[in-house]
Amino acid sequence: MNRIMTNTIVYFVLILVVITCLFPVAWMFSSSLKSQSEVFTNMSLVPEHAKWSNYIAAWTKANFGTYFFNSIIYTVFGVLGVVFIASLAAYAFARLQFPLKNVLFLLLISTLLIPLPGAFVPLYVLLQKLRLLDTRLGLILCYINGGLAFAIFLLRSFFQQLPKELEEAAMMDGASRFSIYWRIAMPLARPALATIVIFNALNIWNEFLLALVMLQDKAKMPIQRGLMVFQGTHITDYPLLMAGITIATVPVVAVYLLMQKHIIKGITAGALKG
Repeated sequence: MNRIMTNTIVYFVLILVVITCLFPVAWMFSSSLKSQSEVFTNMSLVPEHAKWSNYIAAWTKANFGTYFFNSIIYTVFGVLGVVFIASLAAYAFARLQFPLKNVLFLLLISTLLIPLPGAFVPLYVLLQKLRLLDTRLGLILCYINGGLAFAIFLLRSFFQQLPKELEEAAMMDGASRFSIYWRIAMPLARPALATIVIFNALNIWNEFLLALVMLQDKAKMPIQRGLMVFQGTHITDYPLLMAGITIATVPVVAVYLLMQKHIIKGITAGALKG
């Protein structure tokens, strides 16, 4: 009886958590199909007359095509850059011996304590001197820089747990160090890589403040900039705003669903050994 009661309470609490998390999503989707007046008068999650045209209006009115394409570029190249650079660095920290290795790793991890807005001024000055200010490449480099510390920390922990016998056997067969990294370590690190991809894709796709500071050309802004079109000082077009948010949410949810089976395993692997 005690076990049944405990399980009942646990499941009840979990169901409440799920409802709490899903309700805002349901309300967002419902509001995207309503009219402006119905948003304030109809509190039901089921709209009286679904207005699918809100999605077409949101896409065209806010120039979402350009912003959406920009976000895809920033997310894809930012994530690829983080994965490639962080995996090389993490493998070096986990398997190679070089002077001040632990000191350099601690210095790298300490950058996690610096909030992103605190680095805006030096990043701005650096990009200005490199003539990368107001360019897509400059923003992508900022995103890569922001995701490296956590990715290296997670991958280093994962690489340290890989059996050294695999590498020794590969070396006996004549494999180079890079070949071992690419053909053995990287495939075995898929759970950790999936976790890094999800976290960085979420951060880059939803980021707006850094793009607003580093970019002046609106045509290079990410999709979060498009959502600002519907937000005025006095009047906000909530149906189109909710439709825009729904459009911006779909790619992130799709990526998460495709890679969700690796996330828990990757996070657990990174937490076992620091």
